This record gives sequence, structure tokens and C-alpha cells, in this order.
Amino acid sequence: MTATFAKSEAPATAAGGRRIQIGLSPHAGEPDFSPLADHPGGASTLDLVSVSDLLRNSFVYPPHTIYKDVKVATTGFDPAQDLHDSPHFHFGRQSAAAPARPAASAVDAAALVDTYHRLLCGAVAQTTAAMRSPWLLQSGGKDSTSMAIAVAEARPQTTCVTYLGGSEENEVESARFVARRLGLRHESLVCDPARAYDRYLAMVPRMPLLTADFAVLSYADLATEIGASGGDGVVDALGSDPYFGVPAPWQQRMLGLLARGLRLPPGVFRSSLVGRNFKLCYALGTLQMNAFERFYAGSRFTDAEVDELFGQRIADRSRQRLEVFRADIAAAQTQEARRRVSATIVEAAIFGKGMYAASALGLRLVYPYCEPALCDWVFNQVPDDYLMAPDGTNKVLVRRHIARHFEQLPYVQHKGSFRFDLCGLARQRFDQVHAFATQAQVLLPGAPRWLEAHRHRLGNKYFASKFYLLAIVLPWLISRMKTAQVPAGLSSVEPET
Repeated sequence: MTATFAKSEAPATAAGGRRIQIGLSPHAGEPDFSPLADHPGGASTLDLVSVSDLLRNSFVYPPHTIYKDVKVATTGFDPAQDLHDSPHFHFGRQSAAAPARPAASAVDAAALVDTYHRLLCGAVAQTTAAMRSPWLLQSGGKDSTSMAIAVAEARPQTTCVTYLGGSEENEVESARFVARRLGLRHESLVCDPARAYDRYLAMVPRMPLLTADFAVLSYADLATEIGASGGDGVVDALGSDPYFGVPAPWQQRMLGLLARGLRLPPGVFRSSLVGRNFKLCYALGTLQMNAFERFYAGSRFTDAEVDELFGQRIADRSRQRLEVFRADIAAAQTQEARRRVSATIVEAAIFGKGMYAASALGLRLVYPYCEPALCDWVFNQVPDDYLMAPDGTNKVLVRRHIARHFEQLPYVQHKGSFRFDLCGLARQRFDQVHAFATQAQVLLPGAPRWLEAHRHRLGNKYFASKFYLLAIVLPWLISRMKTAQVPAGLSSVEPET
């Protein structure tokens, strides 16, 4: 995956500015961020609605970016269209759009796993061909375990690395067992929130764009460690969910019913009973969310809080950006189909965090699961029951691939992830983030007040998650605010084209 997107710059605007488009779909090659190398920056170039996106949902709704004059073509957006004016989105890998797949009884199970393995090995070999010392991000879950099996055959000199982000899940032993059984070198990195934050801050000036995914700091920590250890490339096992399918567990369905878009009085969270209870805060926060936006991960700022942070009504402008996806959402007849759409939308976050960090550190980054030959074969040729079983078991084909090498792995049943010590970050870096908030209050006048009002609640992950969003967003904004004062007119939200 070494081909670069063709960049496009629309004609200069009447005000003398420029309009930039960058391809950012992981299915189409490495992104080319060179048009941003001489971006002027400055407060006047920042898109306040995009900042609202980050605080509400942890990512900027594509095709928008943190800059007013830069748009991105993520999956579902044709990079040939003008993304600045009336962009059109369509996700083509809904199950209903697939041609008639073969019946499970019509295929040979062993041959199916053989083909999957061959295509995955080919994707690994092709994407890592330019890497001298690749490192695989090995979470211990299904996708990274299946990827490790292919890596062991196609690039056996690869080093596996697992991140221990917190006490809730410990994937290190499972991942180490897999790597050693396959003959791969394995390393682990234990989360130190202060170290991870320092590494993120060091790369901020070189990060081309901004996302606030809840694994940004984990990725910054891992990528820096890989570069310092002699690695020149990262293999990431993201990317298979949209074409394998995204089951909707009952918990997700219940949260969707609970999301009512209400605006609750701020005092609801001030009682000690509520303020210390993560699950209760999460439920009350969900009540204030849009049902579709509840698919996105994490605890985020409510619309009312975002308006208070900005000192003006802006959250509704962020929510309006969902309209470009409305036709696909309406066409999705099931909860699972809607989750596929949401998984495609959040590509801007889950892939962006790696793309921006890799660019800042000069590392290659590849996603073998996004190689077209593998994606197209799975989507078109694999029977439905090997994608998702009738009982809701997901990625049956991947599980069978793993079962050829391992009888039972704990994280085949229980999803692993690169978690992060959110409360530890808030405890260790509150004063630093508060100082950033003070510097950036020309854009977010309410940020210092929010931090001061919630300092004693940051032992609760619900509030620590929001602290994390500010910790990611504020220093990046400050690094681009090259003027001491915001130009006239920036304090109000400008209409979108």
C-alpha cells in the first residue's frame, strides 16, 4: 500500500485562499500530506465546527477537517468530486448490496480458510515490501491474531508489540503466547500516561491534521517506541469490520433506545451519588446523545457542555454534519447495517490517529486488511454464515483461521483493545492541560471553567474521558494559533458551504 493519492487543489477563492483535498481512505494507499507542508496555520484557518465535532464525538465529521480549507476523502467519498461543495457519501459494502454469496453448504470449509490465508499473506507481503523492520500492533484480539499468523509466514522478521493500557484487560500474556508459538519476536509497552502525553506533545507540531480518538495517546506512545527501537514501519490490523460485518449486541441496542437527544440540567451531575458513579453518568450522558452518534465510542461532551465551552451555540452545527450520511443511514434496514455505516464514518478517527502519528514520525503505516483483493473476496465470495453466524458470532472465517494454529485463546471470545489510563492522565497532567486551556480560551473560553469545576470528579472515567479530549485538542490548536488575537469574525460560527 505504497501508492499515494493524487492530491487536488481547487482554484483559489475570492479571498485569495486555497482549497485542498486529500485522499484518506485506507483502502486506496498512503495519504499524501504534502499539500499541508506550507499550510499557513493561524487561528483564522481553524474550523470551529470541527473543534465541536472533536469534543462531541472525538473525530471530525468527514469530509471536513480541523482546517476550513482542507477536506478529506475517506471511504464512501469519491476523491474525484469537489468535497468543498455539496459532497456526496455512499458506503458500498452493505450486505444488501452484495451479489448472492455462495451458500455455506456449497463451499469447502478448508479451501475457504486456505484462500483467506493466501490472500492475507499476500496483503502483508505487498504492503510491507518497502519496510526493513516492520512492527505489528498486536492487541491479542481476533484480527491481530489472524494477522500475526499471516505475518509469521510472509514477514517472519516482524516484531509484535502489545500495549498494556490499564487494569481492565490484560492482553499481554495471550499476545505473547501467540507470537512465541508463531516464532515472532514479542515486546510489550506498559502505559505511563505522562510519558505517552509527552510523546504526543512532541509530535503535535508535525501532525498534519487532528483527531481525538481514544487511542491517540496509546498510538503516539507505541509509534514513538517503535521508531526508537529501530522499526521503520507499522502493521495495523484494523479495517475488516465494514466488510465482515458489525454485529449489534443487546447492550448497543439498549443504548440506542436510551439516546433521546435531551438536554438535562447541569446540576444532575453535581450530586456525589451521580458524580462518582461511572455507569450512571454514562447512562445520563447517553440520554443527551443522538441515537446514531451513540454508536461512536466513549464518553464525550454533551451538546450543552460544548456550547458552554465555546460560549456560543455551536453543537447543533456539528450535529447537522450528519445529514450528508442521512441517505445511507435511512437505507440501512437493520441495527447491524447502521453500525456498518457508523464504522465507515469513524474511519476519520480510527485510521487518522495512526496516519497522523506515522506522518509526524516519518514511519510507514499499512493496513493489510484494507487491501482490495482481500476485501472484495471476503465481501463477495464468503458465505454469510462465515461472516456472521446465525447466533451472532462474528468473523467466523477468522476464528477458523486462528483455530488451525491455536485451540483456544481468551481474546477470541472477549474483545481486546489498546486501552489507556484516563484517570491517571487527569491526575498527572491536570495543571498542564489547564494551562493549555488558559492559552486557548480565545477559542474555547469555557474550557478553564469546566476543568476547575470538574477537577474533583476526574477519578470517574466519564469525566476523565472529557478531560482526555481537551488534553488532545488544546495543544494542537495552540500550536496552530500563530496570532495573538483572533481575527474579527472568528468568534462567531461561519456558515458552511
